[in-house]
Amino acid sequence: MKYTLKQFLKLESASGILLVIAAVMAMITVNSPAQYLYDALLNTPVEVRIGALHIAKPLLLWVNDGLMALFFLLVGLELKREILHGELADPAKAALPILAAIGGMLMPALIYTAFNQGDAAAMRGWAIPTATDIAFALGVLSLLGKRVPAALKLFLLTLAIVDDLGAIVIIALFYTTDLSVTSLVVAGIALLVLFLFNRRGLLSLSPYLLVGLVMWVAVLKSGVHATLAGVLLAFFIPLRPAPGENHTLAEGLEHDLHGSVSFVILPLFAFMNTGIALTGLSLESLLNPVPLGIATGLFIGKQWGILLFCWLGIQLRLAKMPQGVGWWELYGVAMLAGIGFTMSLFISSLAFEQSGTNSMVDDRLGILLGSILSATCGYLLLRWRLAKTH
Repeated sequence: MKYTLKQFLKLESASGILLVIAAVMAMITVNSPAQYLYDALLNTPVEVRIGALHIAKPLLLWVNDGLMALFFLLVGLELKREILHGELADPAKAALPILAAIGGMLMPALIYTAFNQGDAAAMRGWAIPTATDIAFALGVLSLLGKRVPAALKLFLLTLAIVDDLGAIVIIALFYTTDLSVTSLVVAGIALLVLFLFNRRGLLSLSPYLLVGLVMWVAVLKSGVHATLAGVLLAFFIPLRPAPGENHTLAEGLEHDLHGSVSFVILPLFAFMNTGIALTGLSLESLLNPVPLGIATGLFIGKQWGILLFCWLGIQLRLAKMPQGVGWWELYGVAMLAGIGFTMSLFISSLAFEQSGTNSMVDDRLGILLGSILSATCGYLLLRWRLAKTH
């Protein structure tokens, strides 16, 4: 049951369409008489108590901290596979999308900073426009059908995977609250146990998941964001086959997770995080520094950063253009990389969840505007260009 790139792209494309539907449903619900039901859903208290261990959060945070840990587990499995056996394992092929991802994170952050420097609260959101939504971007690209060169799909996929890795590092370094030493020690012990499992060649999934759950609780209580436990767990799950199996433990888990993450967890996350009440909003709302910085960072910063770093990499002979791909095609994909959506929403929830301001509305406006512009312009440019070359 080897997990192929074709299967991956098919699932990601369908997931992108579901994300759009979920976001539209959230907007309709919040701006209808059913808004109180939406708010009640988000704030539904959910508690788990086992002896002295007590976890109490509203349903929104169970989705953002709990279910999204499974999303990051999947991201970690994809990263591990690509680094060891995929496109990231070949330096010649990986160089251009890696450079593109670096430029695509750096330029949006600089643009956001230019709009919001001097405002300490707003500056917590500097990383929001650095993210690319892999599902949404591939979903838009899939609308162009078989005319899209395979090398172009692979470039976008690799860029988005490296972008996800960058987002993980950003979350770990910059969105960590007050640390609990005891919880970090427990998480460290869990990591050590996972390491020993891996080194001893344990090929049963249940022990990894059980220790991973303990690590998730410890990380949740530590002040480091709990979703990082998913990534750490992924790195220790073996990428070698069990006796009598034709797929590895990591590939099997990746295959099993992909459907639920793509078709349940991500759409649910989008539905619960994109509800924006339009009452009282005006053009002035969009021109506030936070949404303007995010939208400009996603739409302008992403494409400029990606193209600039690709051009520099090619000029310095650090990388080369993918076969059958020209600058116009690369430009279209650079625009699609400006679709932040899921990852941008996730980072924004970390940046502003304790701010006590209306930034959560402002940033979602910026994310939606920047992502819609990127998706529309990227699709139209690629449709025009691919019609000329095919």
